Amino acid sequence: MLCDALQQDAPDGYHYSLDSSGRKYHKVFMHIGDRRDSIHAFIDKTTGEVYKPASIKAPAKHVRYNMLSITSREEMFKRCDWAGSYLYL
Repeated sequence: MLCDALQQDAPDGYHYSLDSSGRKYHKVFMHIGDRRDSIHAFIDKTTGEVYKPASIKAPAKHVRYNMLSITSREEMFKRCDWAGSYLYL
């Protein structure tokens, strides 16, 4: 659902995908054209917590949103944008 919400605001040639191959986190990747360009966000597989990326391998320390909380999820979908500014504190 997050990838779909991000896609609505994205410029032409940008799209998003979810990679769930990590041990603890799902990674939301931003693609430009045919290449996987950067990590847009991390989502904890067990708690649903959404994090801003600190690097390609790890999320930042503070939780930004929680996908399992209805109010937090709705707020995230209302604020989300293709550039990720909604992930900054």
